[in-house]
Amino acid sequence: MENEITRRDMMKGLGLAGVLVGMEGLYHSAQGQTTTGGAAPRQIGECKLPPLPYAYDALEPTLDKETLTLHHGKHHAAYVSGFNGAMKKLEEARATGDFSLIKHWSREFAFHGSGHALHALYWANMTAKGGEPKEDLLEALKQSFGSLDQFKKQFVAATNSVEASGWGVLAYEPYMGHLVVLQAEKHQDLTIWGVCPILVCDVWEHAYYLKYQNRRAEYVDNFMKIVNWEEVARRYAKVKGLVGYR
Repeated sequence: MENEITRRDMMKGLGLAGVLVGMEGLYHSAQGQTTTGGAAPRQIGECKLPPLPYAYDALEPTLDKETLTLHHGKHHAAYVSGFNGAMKKLEEARATGDFSLIKHWSREFAFHGSGHALHALYWANMTAKGGEPKEDLLEALKQSFGSLDQFKKQFVAATNSVEASGWGVLAYEPYMGHLVVLQAEKHQDLTIWGVCPILVCDVWEHAYYLKYQNRRAEYVDNFMKIVNWEEVARRYAKVKGLVGYR
């Protein structure tokens, strides 16, 4: 099996763990070989940086070419590399039985894996066309937040007030069937288990500082103008269909 995440993989949605961030195949696994004792353990493959779904200058003037080039080619690439490194170290620990550094590598796995997944979703969340949510997604936003305007105000406020580095997140919460707004510190903290993110805004400083300096609120306001609501709606419809344990 080819160990590569393509743009099509990024846009398809994740499996159930995959659906959590909407990118099928967060990592690819080698095919397990059947033996007389049953299926062999599946060996985790290596991730590769997915390409952007548009040109580096496509989101100007909201996000400039230099920011996207550095953000995608350096920062996102570093999370992919860190994720691959953590997977390799965990595989080595299983092979040798030496779990003395399990706490460290588990943290690295969560941090870099979450960074990789959220960035892939972030790129897909944006489009130069902008627009507004429609139909089922619009109705779900109204039911969950009272109105589209109230959702936007809560999402913007939550995103602006993330402490230090992190993300604003709109997610589907399957137990109640609601949409919820969450914050994430770093990449993996402050979530609710089982939610399925469908829209994320990156508020690590590297996402906006070249253009906006410390004006996070201006960046977030402008981000809301380039949300790819068609992609958010597609992701919402997919997670509602796949998560069947309400």
